[in-house]
Parts: sequence; structure tokens; C-alpha cells
Amino acid sequence: MTETHYNPAPRAHPGLHVLALFEGLKGFLALIAAASLEVLGPQPLRNVISGLIARFNLDPDHGTLPSLLNAINPGAVHLAVAVVTLYAIWRLVEAWGLWRAKAWASWLGCVGTAAYLPLDLYALYHHPGWHTWLVLAINLAVVAILARDLLKRRH
Repeated sequence: MTETHYNPAPRAHPGLHVLALFEGLKGFLALIAAASLEVLGPQPLRNVISGLIARFNLDPDHGTLPSLLNAINPGAVHLAVAVVTLYAIWRLVEAWGLWRAKAWASWLGCVGTAAYLPLDLYALYHHPGWHTWLVLAINLAVVAILARDLLKRRH
């Protein structure tokens, strides 16, 4: 019977540290966004959307922007704050785990980033440009680094 040895805590390679810093930055920025949204409330968002409607002479009663304007209320803002806060916590926990070379963090990052790949391909098909190629390349690099880490743990 052949045993597969699993190394649960290899020494973190620089790629994991770079990803940990990147994920930590995303988590920190998401916390700032959530806190700002909670402090400011819905009115600044409503003002921006009203300004866009006026600037582009859009129909204030029909269309996407007026629908969005009507959907922005304190309850929707609180829901958005909750979702962004959960996202921030996810990214910060993942960053901590990647920095400490935890296998669960590599799995979390690999699966989470791979989930974006179909959306990246969709964006590339409908909006080809250097920015969509860049996002796809970054996400592929993240998946490759984390998959490599997971494969190294199997041997």
C-alpha cells in the first residue's frame, strides 16, 4: 500500500508572502470601504447618482440609474456594509493563513480565485483590452502559485 505523505506546514515561499500582502491589502481596503459607507450613509451615493442622471440628461424616472437611485436606502446600505465586512474578514483571515503557510489558506485562495476565472473570460470576450488581460493574468498567476503550494504539500 502506497502512502501519500502530506506536509501540513512547509516553509512559506516568497510567492505566498506576496499573496498574503495582496490579500491583506484587499481586506484592509474593504474594511475602509465598509466603515466609510456606514459613516456616510446612503445620501452621498444618492447625490452621485442624481448628479450622473443630471449630467447625462437621462430620464429621471426610467432606466438603470433611476432604479439604482430608488434602491439606495439605509437598509440597503447596512446590507452592503455587512457583505463588504464579511469579504474583508475573509481576505484578512486568508492573508494571515497564507503568511503562516497554512494549507487551508491555500485552498481558500485557490478555489476563491479560480471562481473568478469564468467571469474574467466573459469580460475578456465582451470587453477585450489590456486591463481585462491583466486581471486574467493576475488571477491565473494566483491560482498557479496556490496550486503549486498545494501540490508541494502532497509530496
